Amino acid sequence: MKPFLLIPILLIPTFLGAQSSVYKVEGKLGRINPTDKAYVIYGIGNKGYTDSADVRNGKFIVTGTIDQPYYAWLSDGKKSIRFYLEPGTISVTSPDSIENAVVVSPMNIDNQKLKMMLKPTVDQLALLEKEYQAATPEQKKVKGFNEAFEKQQDVVYNKQEKIKAQFIRENLTSMLSLYVLDQYTDWNAPDFSELEPMFSSLAEAIKNSKLGKAYAKKLALIQATSVGSLAPDFTQPDTSGKAVSLSSFRGKYVLVDFWASWCGPCRAENPNIVKNFHQYKDKNFTVLGVSLDRPNGKEAWLKAIHKDHLDWTHVSELKQWNADIVKQYAIQVVPQNFLIGPDGKILAKNIRGENLDKKLAEIFNSKP
Repeated sequence: MKPFLLIPILLIPTFLGAQSSVYKVEGKLGRINPTDKAYVIYGIGNKGYTDSADVRNGKFIVTGTIDQPYYAWLSDGKKSIRFYLEPGTISVTSPDSIENAVVVSPMNIDNQKLKMMLKPTVDQLALLEKEYQAATPEQKKVKGFNEAFEKQQDVVYNKQEKIKAQFIRENLTSMLSLYVLDQYTDWNAPDFSELEPMFSSLAEAIKNSKLGKAYAKKLALIQATSVGSLAPDFTQPDTSGKAVSLSSFRGKYVLVDFWASWCGPCRAENPNIVKNFHQYKDKNFTVLGVSLDRPNGKEAWLKAIHKDHLDWTHVSELKQWNADIVKQYAIQVVPQNFLIGPDGKILAKNIRGENLDKKLAEIFNSKP
């Protein structure tokens, strides 16, 4: 199952700064009321923006300034469609209503290409969901039913990621490739060794754009926490308020587990971590839980620790995504984890389920 995202769905991705550029959305709709208006809606950070224009004889022109492309809504106040809002002219045409409109601009043309590549997997996911909904409540209660469904979903999700990687390789001069790469980074939290070649292959104009420079900074943070690197030290308060540093675990194998009480996938993975903790805790292994719970979430955090039987050290600033460690470790999603060796170097990252079992067995069962 896919992990929880840091970014709001309207902001894919969100980079700040740079010089503004003019956009112009020119529309021609076949059926529309004389009093209708057209709206372009997008978000920057936590703030929403709306530009609009009157529709006359089915035609409209909405203009505005943006500092980068954004994933936006085009609406007539009743129906809407998603599209990429980018500097320059964007053509919107439909034989009838706005929901059937075709949007033409460089990024939107490329986005249609990507959608066609992904369509078979989207259909597969829809079929899986249909099958799941058709199952009876009794079937869903059978042990392993939900796990089997999630594994089938993950197979399709993995296919989608391979398709996106193929799109990037085949469209090195497209700004959409950078967006796809950034989204892939946020969804999958992959290692630097996987991301760097993909970014380096993009055209120089893309890498030197505002978005490219912002992604390069993100990539540098990911490199600092890549496998083989010395894990950055940090200090956070534990459940009683006592300061605990990662460096205090030097000499042990420690799984630094980023999670939160509100995170469903995190809670689903907890039994597996508990199992491994008890299996290897007498072999110089422990877990350090780092919670991204909300400022008012201490009670929920403590309750989740108790309910899930998480009998190891826990720390949190209770600042959710505003915690310093989010940037320090380039945390984009939860759950996320880092397995650190006795020398303080990162041995593996984002190992869950069977992968965590195998990695720990590989380390401890090979020891005399």
